[in-house]
Amino acid sequence: MLDERKAAILRAVVEEYIATAEPVGSATVARASELAVSPATIRNEMAGLERDGYLTHPHTSAGRIPTDKGYRFFVDNMAPTGNLQPGQRAAVRDFFNRAHGALEQMLHDTSQLLSGLTDYAAVVVGPPHEAATIRSVHLVGLAPKVALLVAVLSNGVVEKRAVELADDVTETRIAAASSHLAQHLTGSALGSLVAPPSIGDVVTDGVVGAAFGGLASGDHSDETDHVFVGGASRMAAAFDTVESVRHVLATLEQQFVVVTLLRDVLDRGLSVAIGAETGLEPLAECSVVVAPYEVEGELAGTIGVLGPTRMNYPQALAAVAVVSQRLGRHLTEG
Repeated sequence: MLDERKAAILRAVVEEYIATAEPVGSATVARASELAVSPATIRNEMAGLERDGYLTHPHTSAGRIPTDKGYRFFVDNMAPTGNLQPGQRAAVRDFFNRAHGALEQMLHDTSQLLSGLTDYAAVVVGPPHEAATIRSVHLVGLAPKVALLVAVLSNGVVEKRAVELADDVTETRIAAASSHLAQHLTGSALGSLVAPPSIGDVVTDGVVGAAFGGLASGDHSDETDHVFVGGASRMAAAFDTVESVRHVLATLEQQFVVVTLLRDVLDRGLSVAIGAETGLEPLAECSVVVAPYEVEGELAGTIGVLGPTRMNYPQALAAVAVVSQRLGRHLTEG
């Protein structure tokens, strides 16, 4: 642990470097902090922080910049609780008040919203499709031997299936089949559906069987772990070299890598991974802030932002927390 003075100096260096992207000198710390000590004393303390691995300095500058260890101490011990500005809170509220329609479009738009709030690249991982539960089921007759099955899922997706029937079926039997399907499928997970029991009427049972078969046989394998990345172009202004930007953008294009990264951070009990903590060499100069979101009380997906290690951590943590909560609430309420 650091004593109070070293901690205050480290915090001042981190906050100044986040704000300016310029190495921080002792005179700047003396002006920025409330420490009643001389720049010479601050220089000595900064040298000690460097020896302990919290700070380093570029060869061309007398000023110092935080290391991953310095950022980690800042995040774990000193980062103040961030709050969104009133205009940002209003933007989040208005977005979710207007958010309707297809789940994929909403998640894509959510990634754009989060990127706009933080000025970093934002990632939203959609809920696994087969884990979604059925909220409601309706069967509607379209033609003498064709019906339409509509299933509304907990993740916001609306499944539609055209069902071919063996015989002309009356509206009464279609309504009975619809009621039977709703009774036995509502609340079931899409990936583990069990066929409804027989009603006892051959024609109605045939309609139920055809509708259930159409829903259960759907290929959902390509609908899992959809990843939506917003604001990737914002990364170009965050790094000093084109090569760094290229590595980061290439990583963001690999959906499996992104999903694994976000899950790994959460599995380690973290909300922030800094530099080498990401475990990915191309992201050695990056930090990730991540949070899960829940639908109907169950873990559904994750959201996060990816930016340089000198990101504004309090603000990024606040934005991710607010958007994850609002997204989960919106999907739960449907």
